[in-house]
Amino acid sequence: MSQVLHTPPQAPAPADDDLAALAARHGLTVSGARPALPEYVRRLWARRHFITAFATAKLTAQYSQAKLGQVWQVMTPLLNAAVYYFIFGVLLGTKHGVPDYIPFLVTGVFIWTFTQSSIMAGTRAISGNLGLVRALHFPRAALPLSFCLQQLQQLLFSMGALVVILLCFGVPVGVSWLLALPALFLQFTFNAGVSMVMARMGAKTPDIAQLMPFVLRTWMYVSGVMWSIDKLAQKDSLPHVVTLALAANPAAVYIDLMRFALIDSFHASQLPPHVWALAAGWALVAGVGGFIYFWKAEETYGRG
Repeated sequence: MSQVLHTPPQAPAPADDDLAALAARHGLTVSGARPALPEYVRRLWARRHFITAFATAKLTAQYSQAKLGQVWQVMTPLLNAAVYYFIFGVLLGTKHGVPDYIPFLVTGVFIWTFTQSSIMAGTRAISGNLGLVRALHFPRAALPLSFCLQQLQQLLFSMGALVVILLCFGVPVGVSWLLALPALFLQFTFNAGVSMVMARMGAKTPDIAQLMPFVLRTWMYVSGVMWSIDKLAQKDSLPHVVTLALAANPAAVYIDLMRFALIDSFHASQLPPHVWALAAGWALVAGVGGFIYFWKAEETYGRG
C-alpha cells in the first residue's frame, strides 16, 4: 500500500510593503539612509571636532616618513615656484612688465596649490577611505571637508615663508594684508564645494583621480599663476570675451585677490570688475551646490 507524503502548505512570503510597515512600527530605519538636509547639516556640525582632528592628523602624518618632515610643506611650493620662474619668467619672459614678479609668482603658486591640493584630495576622499566609510556611520561630507581643512592648515603654515619672501623683496606690511582673511575664507568655501562634487564623482568612478592631474594642470596654465592676465587683456591678440573669461576664472579671481591684498604694486585696476561679488558668487555656487550634490548621494557611498 503506497503512502502519500503530504507537504505542509507554506505561508506566503511577506510583501516588501508589509516589511516596511513592520520596520516602521518598531522604529527601525534603513542603515545609512540619507537624512533630510537640515538634519544632515546638524549631524555634520556635531562632528566638527572629528573633522578638525582628522585634518590635523593627516597633515602631521603627510611627511612623517621624510627626514625633513614638515619642512616639505614649505619647500614643495617654493621649489615649484623656482621651476616656474626659470621656465616662464626667464626663458619665456613673462616677468617683463610685471612689478615684483617673484612675490607675484610665489603668491600665485601658493594660492593655486591650495585649490589644486584640495580638489585632488577631495577626489579620493571617499574612494580612498572605503574602510572608514564602511566601518563607521557619520556624515560622509566630513571627509572632503576635512581634506580641504588639511590643505588650508598647510597653506597657513606655508604663509610664514611667503611673508618672509615678500619682506625680502621690499613689499611693505600694510593694512590691506587683512583682506587676505576674507579672500581665504571665500576660496576655502569654493574649494570645499568643488571637492565635494569631485568626491561624489570619484566614489562612483575612481578612474577620475587619474584624469584630474591633467585637468588641473590645464586649469593652472589659464589661471594667471605664472603670467599677468591684466597684461594679456591689454593686447589685441585675443578676443575680448576670452580675456573676460580668463579674468572671471575662479582660480584667477582668488589668486588676484591675494595678490591685491599682499603686494602693494598690484593695484585695484588689475582686478576684474566687481571682484569681491564675483569671488563671493563663485564660493556660494560651488559651496552650496557642491554640498547639496554630495548629500543627494549619501546612501550610495561605500556600497558596491
